[in-house]
Amino acid sequence: MCGRYTYEHVQELKERYDAYNNPLPTLEPSYNVTPGTINPVIARLSPNGIYMMWGLVPFWAKDPKIGYSTINARAEEITAKPAFRKPIKSQRCLIPCSGFYEWKKLTLEKKEEKFPWYIKVKGKDIFSLAGIYDIWRDVEKKEFYSYSIITTTPNKMMAEIHNRMPVILNEKDEDKYLNPDSPLEEVLKLLKPYLESEMEAYPVSTRVNNPMNDDEKLIEKV
Repeated sequence: MCGRYTYEHVQELKERYDAYNNPLPTLEPSYNVTPGTINPVIARLSPNGIYMMWGLVPFWAKDPKIGYSTINARAEEITAKPAFRKPIKSQRCLIPCSGFYEWKKLTLEKKEEKFPWYIKVKGKDIFSLAGIYDIWRDVEKKEFYSYSIITTTPNKMMAEIHNRMPVILNEKDEDKYLNPDSPLEEVLKLLKPYLESEMEAYPVSTRVNNPMNDDEKLIEKV
């Protein structure tokens, strides 16, 4: 799964997606994005940049708390799962990202423990994770936007750390992915592991385990 990520270089993010140029609300970098928080997302809406909660709440949900179990959508099951099959057809989005965390299991003194690693795309301050979103309405018809990050099988590098990885889109494929008129079969072909030769990973401090910690020291190599 993908349970934590970062977005830095806010000005570059704005320029990269031509979004968030309105000063309100102020876009600030985050080094520890956690499920249940409100974050920048790029979608074919007006304007392109919108804020959504991480943890997709389907339009048909009776309780918005379902979002805590839908932070990720498995690419292999995305057209079958009730919460995801409608959004993947017409409600696709990009999640701006500078890197993401994953926890590697190690056995120390006969005890299994998990240690965080930070994973990036080489030479890119901002890249896009593939996402889907939905719009839930409360009893007063107020709209509530939320999203899931799509995951896939790991490439060889990621397999050493975890058995899943988020779908990272090539920049040239972003318009096709966002376009609601793109044939679904073509969209599904984009939901594949990213090239391991273009990625890097290194261990980081366990301070990232605490959602209250959010500073650039979290992504320093240890």
